[in-house]
Amino acid sequence: MKRTVKDGITRIKMENGPELSVRDTSILLEQDGKVYKNFERDGVLKPYEDWRLPASERAADLAGRLTREQIAGLMLYSSHQNLVRNQTGMAAHFAKPTYDGKSAEEAGKTPADLSDQQKQFLAEGVRHVLIARVDNSGICAAWVNHAQALCEELPYGIPVNVSSDPRHGVRADAEFNMGAGSDISEWPEPIGLAATFDPELVRRFGEVMSDEYRRMGITTSLSPQIDLATDPRWNRFGGTFGACEALSEDMARAYCDGEQETEGSPDGWGKDSVNAMVKHWPGGGTGEGGRDAHFSYGKYSVFPGGNADDHKKVFTDGAFRLEGKTGMAAAVMPYYTVSWNLGDEGEQVGNSYSHHLITDVLRGQYGFDGVVCTDWGITNNDGPEIYSFSGKCWGMEDKTIAERHAKILYAGCDQFGGNNDPVPVLEAFRLLDAQYGEEWTEKRIRESARRLLVNVFRTGLYEDPYLDLDVTRSVVGCPQYTKEGFEAQLRSIALLKNKDNVLPFEGKVKIYVPMLHDDEKVNFFGSRTPAVDFFPANRRILEKYFELCDTPEEADAAIVVMRSPQSFGYDTAKHEYVPISLQYRPYVSTTSRAHSIARGDKLENDCDRTILGHAGRAYNEKDLDALIAAREAMGGKPVIAVIHAKNPMVMAELEPYADAIVLDWGVSDEAWCYILTGKVEPSGLLPGRMPASMETLDAHCEDLPSDYEAYTDSCGHVYDFGYGLNWSGEIHDSRNEKYRI
Repeated sequence: MKRTVKDGITRIKMENGPELSVRDTSILLEQDGKVYKNFERDGVLKPYEDWRLPASERAADLAGRLTREQIAGLMLYSSHQNLVRNQTGMAAHFAKPTYDGKSAEEAGKTPADLSDQQKQFLAEGVRHVLIARVDNSGICAAWVNHAQALCEELPYGIPVNVSSDPRHGVRADAEFNMGAGSDISEWPEPIGLAATFDPELVRRFGEVMSDEYRRMGITTSLSPQIDLATDPRWNRFGGTFGACEALSEDMARAYCDGEQETEGSPDGWGKDSVNAMVKHWPGGGTGEGGRDAHFSYGKYSVFPGGNADDHKKVFTDGAFRLEGKTGMAAAVMPYYTVSWNLGDEGEQVGNSYSHHLITDVLRGQYGFDGVVCTDWGITNNDGPEIYSFSGKCWGMEDKTIAERHAKILYAGCDQFGGNNDPVPVLEAFRLLDAQYGEEWTEKRIRESARRLLVNVFRTGLYEDPYLDLDVTRSVVGCPQYTKEGFEAQLRSIALLKNKDNVLPFEGKVKIYVPMLHDDEKVNFFGSRTPAVDFFPANRRILEKYFELCDTPEEADAAIVVMRSPQSFGYDTAKHEYVPISLQYRPYVSTTSRAHSIARGDKLENDCDRTILGHAGRAYNEKDLDALIAAREAMGGKPVIAVIHAKNPMVMAELEPYADAIVLDWGVSDEAWCYILTGKVEPSGLLPGRMPASMETLDAHCEDLPSDYEAYTDSCGHVYDFGYGLNWSGEIHDSRNEKYRI
């Protein structure tokens, strides 16, 4: 047995046992040459303290000991916690923390210190914390150590289970990617990983992610997002593995295996494991008209093609049938949506409120006994406008907050995402007592406590919750992981057009890169952002590979760095539903259904949500103008379009103006420079079909992946799922032979 002390943390390594780490050594109990944690300090080893027992047995023992107040705290999953000095960007949308009632600057505190609010919710029993933005991995690890030290002194010593939304992306300003931008390795967005068509690469990503996460103190990932993205208009398309059921299943399985498996562990679980919380059950990619359920105007998902089962299969045949020893994903998050006519008969409520979707189908039909956690904020009140970014209590708007909690527990969920307050949970317990009896309620809530605690025990948190900051700094963003992430970025990039083999460039050519312009718009959180002109790439990186010119006349070629068209599905000025347009130019829908399938909202008089005859527009329309202007200015000289895509897009508007088109799904500027200069050959394939027009797309069924026409370019290439070019021409290999839609 070896004992060491570093930074106030005592570590004990036994020959035939786990490593223990503690701040307060008075909780240690030694028996028969082995050491345990004895949180009650009574010299009696309880089953939950005995690391020799299975995690399930320990969790059941501790679940039976907790008070209702402690269970209520355990059921809470905190709101987003930002560990940053400057609350800018998306972090600015959340309340600023205080320290002894003062600002961090006034109190002389850093983001690694526990705020007043964090101390309060930890003291009230919250043990699941969502970390969003962090200044760096060391700050995160230091904060985790402080939180674990506080919890070590609280009843039963239940450690903090820290979670994260995806944080390995290149862009930290993406709506669902707030964790990116620190010192962690950078990989493509999930849809970019899908563009490699390589599940083994995704498995490796899962392994790297889990290693970096565990060194930061993160033991649960709110990922992968495995919604089958059959509607290309959905603004979360980029967080998925695309529209192909078979590819999404394989990617989901590989991702979960990679992050959950601890090598050498008898059951796969251990100190290197990260709990995967797959989302969003039963599939959130079918919002009517492509709209998203973060807003009341997008609360409904529909299945007009009768294809709901395929959306579930990504979960049941992918995430719930792992190849590794852990067997299935540890947790599931239902989406905000009201899955129209899929839930309880006669009841149109959000998925987490549906007893049929959670208890009857997810648990009963498919045997899932892991944690079910709601998406964030679904018990909060909705906003004053149908486009407000606020609570998402869809179908339960007329109920109290406590009644919503009770409904969710009855449905079969275990945890409330984005809630720090145990009071409505305790009130929900009393409501369940009155309706079903105390015996039923006790059994129900302790069942949830057991599930929640299993994920804490089997990741080794009870024994070793503390981090060595030197190890954190040596692992997170290390050269090996950074190299692997960059190589994955390169493999995700697709070459769609290469007329007359204009690419790759030879030598350090002179290039012209035009500025871009965004019109004034309402951002994801509902705030207005002003119009802006900006240079669309990193000049320092471009100058490594090209000679930058100020005018088209000086240049040998133009590189127009564009973004796929970006728009919203509701016009806040006109108060009407509009098409989510995947083309740059204004578009009036003429082919969508005359009357919406799903309807009904207390915030609107007309319940019909049709977009027929309504006009939509992209706020970045001038991206197309920049390409057309470059084509005219360059004359016969090459024009290359480099497109940063969030969704598939209507290529008919832009393809004729570009000699070459390079498409990526979230990579660094350096990565696409590698492609253009021939340092690597492109190998990415389209993970979704590019529609021939908005008319064909508006006529399709949201739950079907291939019921709309694909675009054919001027060179005769069809921009369908699995299409891509290399320097020799169209790619035909085992990948696009295996996976089809």
